[in-house]
Amino acid sequence: MTDLHPALLPNGLADLLPDEAEAEAAAINSFMAGFASFGYARVKPPLVEFEDSLLAPGPGAALSRQTFRLMDPVSQRMMGLRADTTAQIGRIATSRLAKEKQPLRLSYAADVLRVNGTQLRPARQFCQVGCELIGSSAPRGDAEVMLMALKGLNDIGLKNLSIDLTLPSLVGQVYEQAGTPEDKRREISDVLKKRDRSALEKIKDNSGAALVALLDACGPAKEAVQKIKAIKHLPKEAGVIEQAYESLSEALSVYGLDQVNVTADFLEHRGLDYETGISFTLFAAGVRGELGGGGRYRLTSNGVDESATGFTLYMDSILPALPRKEKGHFDMPDKAGWADIKKAQDKFKG
Repeated sequence: MTDLHPALLPNGLADLLPDEAEAEAAAINSFMAGFASFGYARVKPPLVEFEDSLLAPGPGAALSRQTFRLMDPVSQRMMGLRADTTAQIGRIATSRLAKEKQPLRLSYAADVLRVNGTQLRPARQFCQVGCELIGSSAPRGDAEVMLMALKGLNDIGLKNLSIDLTLPSLVGQVYEQAGTPEDKRREISDVLKKRDRSALEKIKDNSGAALVALLDACGPAKEAVQKIKAIKHLPKEAGVIEQAYESLSEALSVYGLDQVNVTADFLEHRGLDYETGISFTLFAAGVRGELGGGGRYRLTSNGVDESATGFTLYMDSILPALPRKEKGHFDMPDKAGWADIKKAQDKFKG
């Protein structure tokens, strides 16, 4: 056996040294204080739980392949080590908090561990911070969670923020309306991933014209929602993005976040098949990869079937982007940004 250096860690795992650990803790505290001011109560699920509940259909099943498994020596049942927190929040909401008044607002900050990293996110262990709004209606509920994510990022000092609105189910509905066969769908989907307009025009299928028009409409949300109005024979759900954009724009204006760049992409799919409505991804100029994302989904567990929406922020992406006074010292803004939040909330809700 080769002797390993004591500082050597497995791929995708890292120590946070004092400056970074303090900066992460300060950012998380700022996030959680902001979420609490919106009425979100913090919960803390366990790191490990039974595989059957952790990987139930929905958010849990979506990350089944990224979940470490182990045998519980006490119960002799398989357990999973969470790769994402959303499924656990759903379990808590539909079991221990099932009798609470809705909409139910829950927040969390928890580390996750995944089997593999990705090119944009090589870390396998990182902290997720987020919220779930359960039993809410669109588009106000969607605007609420998008607003909280953007305000939280702005208040820890991140600038040049942008949010990309998508509707993952739209392409599938275009296929259904056009009667596109399954084999043709796979062919078209490969072309859509490359955003190859000329190749898309050559595909002989009734969905082709609508998909080309949707591709041309992608871009700044203000113009995009106007362009889709001119597209004929689109599924009615296409209008959901317009509703979400209008509600989000109103909320951003109330909170003084008009500088946030809002875009719309009608063909993007984050690979989360359980999402049923508006989905969104958060970015900041100069930061590699996304800062977080979220969307609307159906929460089905313990006999409960509710519409929910939420978001997750990724601390491994956020931490390197935090402003610094000098090398090795993070400059964390104070919490004054949340001081007048109640006044703005009342105005937005009114």
